Amino acid sequence: MIDEERPKPRKRRERGPPPPPKPLDAPRLQALALHYAARYATTAAKLRTYLRRKLRDRPWEGATPPDPDALVARIVELGYVDDAAWAAAKRRTMSIRGLGERRVSQALNAAGISSEDATPEAEDEDIPDDGIAAALRFARRRRLGPFAREGSTSDPAPDPGTARRALAAMLRAGHDHGLARRILTARTVAEAEAMAEDQPLS
Repeated sequence: MIDEERPKPRKRRERGPPPPPKPLDAPRLQALALHYAARYATTAAKLRTYLRRKLRDRPWEGATPPDPDALVARIVELGYVDDAAWAAAKRRTMSIRGLGERRVSQALNAAGISSEDATPEAEDEDIPDDGIAAALRFARRRRLGPFAREGSTSDPAPDPGTARRALAAMLRAGHDHGLARRILTARTVAEAEAMAEDQPLS
């Protein structure tokens, strides 16, 4: 019996060390900043962090020391980065998801948004409604409290473990404890949704 000739294994091509990173100067740093601002919806703080990371990773060959803070301020002045608009969009998205004010504030703070830019304008019609509506959206989306019983012919009271987990989910979502309890203990969906007509809790 003749043995079949086995193919010879290919030699793995050895790769040399990666090329050194291209040095930065003022025009290249500005190009990086503009590209980042054009590609991502970002904040001044995030852009500043990005530029500082690039400066740590790549050598500098500019005639003067880099000034990422001044570059970010210039880009903000030109309108390529708008923290107030970013905060409004983030607030709107999180409210639609049913997240509460505490979670929204945490997200804005983590993004480096100032308290002035984080506060929605009173006349801004694009900002979603109050915290009660967001809490109701969250409870409906997660089927908590009366929304878990929606469409059921019976009206069983939730067991204590389920009730505790539902309340914990509402609190993790950033909703007020008292408001969460009111929604979760509502007997019907209609009773829960009627709370949207009430004044927000203080």
